[in-house]
Amino acid sequence: MSRTVTFRGERLTLTGKQVKEGAPAPDFKLVTQDLKEVTLSDFDGKIKIINFFPSLDTPVCDLQVKEFNKQAAGLSPDVVVIGVSKDLPFAQARFCSVNEIKNEVVLSDYRFSSFGLNYGFLIKELNLLARGTLIIDKNRRIRYIQLVDEITHSVDFNEVFNKLQSLIKE
Repeated sequence: MSRTVTFRGERLTLTGKQVKEGAPAPDFKLVTQDLKEVTLSDFDGKIKIINFFPSLDTPVCDLQVKEFNKQAAGLSPDVVVIGVSKDLPFAQARFCSVNEIKNEVVLSDYRFSSFGLNYGFLIKELNLLARGTLIIDKNRRIRYIQLVDEITHSVDFNEVFNKLQSLIKE
């Protein structure tokens, strides 16, 4: 059974393996803004908030990255906020520079699509990522998944950060 999201009401198919809360987090290979490869293990020892979105060149994605960057400034050093899209690393670098994104690590899935496929968030028809958030604990377990049904809508930031606070207290 395939999963779907919508874009302005039009149904789109998500491809890849579907992840579940409590399951081990699959690895991924992403590209930094200076074209280096990084994997999930590069963030071992930290709680990871993964903020994924279709493209920085849309108003909702722009807001999403800026809000996560703002919230990340007040988080414990044990937490890393990672933004993931299929935007080219050059576009990500420009966006981060212009908008002073310094508290969030913004990475690209353009080369391998491994995040999108390994987590089941790649939109087949658009070859873009869906919109949502994951929280992965220090033991590489998925502790929270928020997948936004309509990709023109924003994530629920309050829900994400309430879940993070609960996880930190555990």
